[in-house]
Amino acid sequence: MSYFKKLRESLGKETLLLPGAAVIIHTIEDDILLQKREEGEWGLPGGLMEPGESFEETAVREVKEETGLALPEEDMHAFGMFSGKDYYVEAPNGDPYYAVTGLYTCEAPAGELSDSDEETVELRWFPLTALPDNLRRSHKHFLKLYKENGVQKGVIDK
Repeated sequence: MSYFKKLRESLGKETLLLPGAAVIIHTIEDDILLQKREEGEWGLPGGLMEPGESFEETAVREVKEETGLALPEEDMHAFGMFSGKDYYVEAPNGDPYYAVTGLYTCEAPAGELSDSDEETVELRWFPLTALPDNLRRSHKHFLKLYKENGVQKGVIDK
């Protein structure tokens, strides 16, 4: 059982504080890899941190699990840290939490995409200028900042 499931089982419906990571995986042409999840929203690959992991390790593990791509940590660029009242989320089952997200960018590595992960319904490349409307709210914000600031320039959300 994952750390998150143990935590939720122990604390029930209390509002949790959950650290995690997401990655803007992009091509040279600025196509962005998005993942469609069961609830129908598109978002960036990423997920929750396990005990003892760094944000970078979380990002690498989650991307591998959800897309099949192996991201070399040395190719990832820290883009920003996001937390606070604007990152309050209610999961599809109604469980409330505040997300604390380490966001990274990485040029797409070689390799075949695999959507065999149980969380992934579909993986697709989208031009940065033509993202789908049904993007997860926080990820829409992340991609807006990416569009405004570029790949190498990190931001602090205020």
